[in-house]
Amino acid sequence: MKPEEIKPDTELCTILGFNAQTGNCRRYFNRNLKINEINATAIALNIKDEHFHYTMTNLAESKVKKMIFEHEFCENVLQYCDELNESAKAKKYVDFVEVIDGKIIGYCLDDAINEYIENAAFIDERIRLAMKMMLLSNRWYKAKIDMDLIPTMI
Repeated sequence: MKPEEIKPDTELCTILGFNAQTGNCRRYFNRNLKINEINATAIALNIKDEHFHYTMTNLAESKVKKMIFEHEFCENVLQYCDELNESAKAKKYVDFVEVIDGKIIGYCLDDAINEYIENAAFIDERIRLAMKMMLLSNRWYKAKIDMDLIPTMI
């Protein structure tokens, strides 16, 4: 989605990373929304390590309610979460957070992805990331889950 295409009714979420603007999370997530003709987009927030603490300590009071993390912050975000899902506790990293009633809740999607995988030998990191973005766009915006769309997303 181009900046001029964002309208007042466009739903927004944030992706946080060193290169969130050009990273695969944003590309796969937004491509899946576009394929599903959903009026939503992920806004990239490029930050450096020294800005991560400030960003996370102010997240619960900000307008941001949904945030995806590029891989470089997935472990660091654990300490800022008030709650974690079971997968995030076990894997010790967070793919995304939701702010609900002022609490930061962290989630890892690895276990959910594994339910869709029949043969792990055929799944690389790009496919796993595309699957994560598909599951997340379904969770937040009701995009359909269709694993046949993954080559189109990538």
